Amino acid sequence: MKNVRLVRGGKAPARPGARTADLLARKARVVPEAIPLHAPIFAVRGEGARFWDVEGRMFIDLVGGVGCLNVGHSHPRVVAAIQAQAARLTHSDFSIVPYEEYVALAERLVAGAPGPSPKQAALFNSGAEAVENAVKIARLATGRSAVLAFEGAFHGRTYMALSLTGRIDPYKRGLGPFAPEVYRAPYPDPYRLPVADPVGFVLGWVERMFHTTVDPQALAAIIVEPVLGEGGFVVPPPTFLPGLRALCDRHGILLIVDEVQTGFGRTGKMWAVEHSGIEPDIMVAGKSIAAGLPLSAVIGRKAILERVPASAIGGTYVGNPVACAAALAVLDVIDEERLVDRAVWVGQVLRQRFEAFARRFPLIGDVRGLGAMMAFELVRDRATKEPAPEETEAVVAHALSEGVLLLRAGVYRNVIRILTPLVITEEDLETALAVIERAIAAAQARGRRVRGRGRAVGK
Repeated sequence: MKNVRLVRGGKAPARPGARTADLLARKARVVPEAIPLHAPIFAVRGEGARFWDVEGRMFIDLVGGVGCLNVGHSHPRVVAAIQAQAARLTHSDFSIVPYEEYVALAERLVAGAPGPSPKQAALFNSGAEAVENAVKIARLATGRSAVLAFEGAFHGRTYMALSLTGRIDPYKRGLGPFAPEVYRAPYPDPYRLPVADPVGFVLGWVERMFHTTVDPQALAAIIVEPVLGEGGFVVPPPTFLPGLRALCDRHGILLIVDEVQTGFGRTGKMWAVEHSGIEPDIMVAGKSIAAGLPLSAVIGRKAILERVPASAIGGTYVGNPVACAAALAVLDVIDEERLVDRAVWVGQVLRQRFEAFARRFPLIGDVRGLGAMMAFELVRDRATKEPAPEETEAVVAHALSEGVLLLRAGVYRNVIRILTPLVITEEDLETALAVIERAIAAAQARGRRVRGRGRAVGK
């Protein structure tokens, strides 16, 4: 890479730089430890798939603000839209004094939503808030109260969204009681579900629940991620969503598809659900919708949203005009720079390299993904599939020490997931992959040494 100062050396520096140390100390005084830092660095500037910290070091970003930056850091088109809108109007509360940007964004979202049914869209601040409102809409539209979600799912941290989330640590421990009338089924994980037909197993499980656990006539909605996000980038078999759609139709249940992490081109389609060919009743979008500004959306069939009474959904800040302007620019960038096609290319490069890593390193138990939403799962033994969370953490730490930001996922925190901006250059992607390869090799060797010492002690 030309004119780029990457962090080098293979291990984290013994102590942070002076500016970083000062900021860490200030953070410790005024910010609770409940908000930990994934990386002890402070960003000051971002561009594309790169950012720079207060010490002047450049990092290649494969996290993208946890999936919020499909168009990259500070895209000039988005920055210009934000600046222009902020100079005109920053807030009025759309339900008090409306503005065109909200309407224009709703028009764009509705026009691009999958399926032939007429649709409407309502805007919110975050993915969790959109999930909360999707459930409210489903309950109001059906007159039913129950909701079914899946193991490994992540739908947010507010209480209904947290109740739907299928992972205890670090999200749910000690926070009960949770919202009632939430039920859960396994997700059809081809790697970890010990059956030949994961889809048949899961759909049969749900049908059995209708006899033992919840009356289907009481079920307002089933909410599902088309690819698990925090749950480890698990891609279900292609028959799953069509089968789930058919099950919902048989019982009059609404299907909510959570596209917060999968949407806006990440999987090689504008929406991940498009890979299945089905139409959701309600779709939830967020993260990359506005390049990191607080915005989300519920997009649903008009016949459903029309059943919701006035003022049952909304909020003071929802659909803020500056965020809407950013989102409109994001949609323009996705179209004009063909980022959906770019996601396909990024995904092909990642899959090819990850599969090559898997042939070399037994530490990698599974490679999976859809489009640029790629991941690999680390295990200590491929036969038993014992998770390797410590080795996974070592890969992340080593990569950071060489200037590449990675993020873990998975119920066992043993999955490396890639959420890079789709605008990443070929040069940066190749550099990052070389760093990841060295990080895996180091973790593989370290794991063997640790296990070898354990066997020696046991003799």
